Amino acid sequence: MHIFDSPVINVLKQGLDAGSLRQRVIAHNLANLNTPGFKKSYVSFEDRLKAALSKEGVPLKGTHPLHMGTAGPAVKPEVKQVKDSTMRYDGNNVDIDEEMVNLAAATIQYDLLGQGLIDRYNILSLVIGGRR
Repeated sequence: MHIFDSPVINVLKQGLDAGSLRQRVIAHNLANLNTPGFKKSYVSFEDRLKAALSKEGVPLKGTHPLHMGTAGPAVKPEVKQVKDSTMRYDGNNVDIDEEMVNLAAATIQYDLLGQGLIDRYNILSLVIGGRR
């Protein structure tokens, strides 16, 4: 097992990838706020991660590269479109207030995941180098 290939680090990295995609999707929604007929999109990740963890279980820590199940589940974020709602007469369903709240929540979540990854790397640095 590679030292940087732990289940926690992999889930944090996947969460950061999903958060980055989520911010791009929200920016795309906001950019098309006044486009007639535009339908907003969102990113589905947390539900997929929860389903993968409940199906596969939390992986065990391995001590040998040939041990199975040590990297954690590989979950890719999925962009989904909301087609069944309309906010205006022209068919556009983007609500600027909702998108701004989603953007603020996505930014906070991204910062927390980034801090979690930094903390993990700091722990590894401390273990490798010791206190100096």
